[in-house]
Amino acid sequence: MAIESVGWRSTSPVPGRPLSRSRTGFSVPADGTAGSPTATAAATEPASLGAVLTLQEMGAETAEDRDARRHGQNMLALLAAVHRGLLSGVDNIAALQQLADLAAAAPIATDRRLAAAISAILLRVRVELARRQP
Repeated sequence: MAIESVGWRSTSPVPGRPLSRSRTGFSVPADGTAGSPTATAAATEPASLGAVLTLQEMGAETAEDRDARRHGQNMLALLAAVHRGLLSGVDNIAALQQLADLAAAAPIATDRRLAAAISAILLRVRVELARRQP
């Protein structure tokens, strides 16, 4: 399909069918409820309330949560490095020591979902460390 021109079509896109010319697909109800203040407020309140709640949640992350999230990401990265080393046949003692250090100094998150995720990561780190104990 190619764009031939800008503006109204002078011919029908379907051969044998007359071209219908409607002004727009937009119409206003005849009863006048569209412009009333209550209809406008009802239509915009949920969207604006949702936006406000989203902004509050975005700015609600505390410094402790940021530290805990970064700490968890570091532990996951080291776990991945240990697993890659195992697949290649190398036992990465330095990464295991760093994992032990990170597990010992894990910060406590204030967000309960983040705290649960950090707890699950810590459990996996402790299992990995226990498997490598001599």
